[in-house]
Amino acid sequence: MNNNTLTAANSIITISIADLYPVAQRLQGFAADNITDIDSSNSVETSMGVDGRLSGGFIHAAITQNVHLQADSMSCVLFENWEAAQRTSREVYIATGTIILPATKRKYALTRGFLTTPSRMPSIGKTLQARRWTITWESISASPYGG
Repeated sequence: MNNNTLTAANSIITISIADLYPVAQRLQGFAADNITDIDSSNSVETSMGVDGRLSGGFIHAAITQNVHLQADSMSCVLFENWEAAQRTSREVYIATGTIILPATKRKYALTRGFLTTPSRMPSIGKTLQARRWTITWESISASPYGG
């Protein structure tokens, strides 16, 4: 029997950043309509020969994740500090992360991440708008979650 649901409210995302936040930090204060999304990436490259035969081969591909936080989220400070440390040191800080989705009983390990697109500040309208932070990961692997 499938007892999975679509509930996102109980999702947990943690990030640790070597030499900056070595203890995993739980992200909080997500945007109203979007917590995070992972862009699709190609892991196979294909080539059609002139004779009409398709060939393909596996390729490694980076994985892009967008994290959406309300403008008043305290987790924005983590990302601002990450970006500031990189600017100051002129070096990259590498992250690891975990996403737990109790609704689907799945856990995802995020390996070797780089903050590739920081959000400099929120857009200003009637209210301050959600901010989007982009991390590029080497890999994301799934496993069962029983918590």
